[in-house]
Amino acid sequence: MRLSPSALPARLRPVLDFLFSAILMAAMLMHSGMLSAEPISVRHMEGTTHGFLVLRNQQGKELAEGELTQVVKGHSLISDLVFHFKDGSIDDETTVYSQRGAFRLIRDHHVQKGPSFPHPIDLSIDASTGQVTVVSTDNGKKKTETDHLDLPPDLANGLIQTLLKNINPDAPETKVSYLATTPKPRLVTLSIKPQGKERFRVAGVPHRAMRYDIKTEIGGIAGAIAPLVGKQPKDIYIWILGGKAPIFVRMEGELYQGGPVWIVQLTSPVWPNAHSSEREGARSDR
Repeated sequence: MRLSPSALPARLRPVLDFLFSAILMAAMLMHSGMLSAEPISVRHMEGTTHGFLVLRNQQGKELAEGELTQVVKGHSLISDLVFHFKDGSIDDETTVYSQRGAFRLIRDHHVQKGPSFPHPIDLSIDASTGQVTVVSTDNGKKKTETDHLDLPPDLANGLIQTLLKNINPDAPETKVSYLATTPKPRLVTLSIKPQGKERFRVAGVPHRAMRYDIKTEIGGIAGAIAPLVGKQPKDIYIWILGGKAPIFVRMEGELYQGGPVWIVQLTSPVWPNAHSSEREGARSDR
């Protein structure tokens, strides 16, 4: 029989939370030297990119507009994905990585703050040195923690969408490492499984995108306890349109542990009708 977190006596919750944290830290210490997965090979080279996204809740209400920019600098690529929420919140992640044969994270800086994020976070990762800095806010108090971790070569922070465009869609499962924050940094494994292709339309034309299920595996005793104390992250679903130039089209999932499920999709500019009429008139005057 599986107990839900709400079924546990209130007096036991703090004890279980403490035990979970202690076991998780012990698991991290043992696990950090064991992760040695190979990074994902490059099948499609990345380059200069500029795109727009929209973030909605499950009821379809628009909450934020997103913008992705990516530029090539020497042998590295710099990607910046930012969401500006209507309530003033910000989710901004800047990722520096290389793609010489395989994708390798160099640096990642992820900031979440504002009313949409009850636990603001500022996470900096230097994959070359293993230095991880977390700036968190709890009850109005800011706390900074710096750790040195043995980071695996397949670390996927800031690279999930890029990696999904490059994994073999026929592979039953692909696993990569990820540094999560709660707010302490912890290495987890992401299990990525293709779930089949689903139809969608662009301007009335049908297309089929592969849906991937991304499950967070905490592992060990901590992983067994996580569902009991409400610490198991929900699965994330991402749709990739394959072909000669694969592209991200949709994501459903949490942007932070315990948060609501939001939907992110590609979007395109909308021209006001008045401006269109003016342009048509200008053309006819020529």
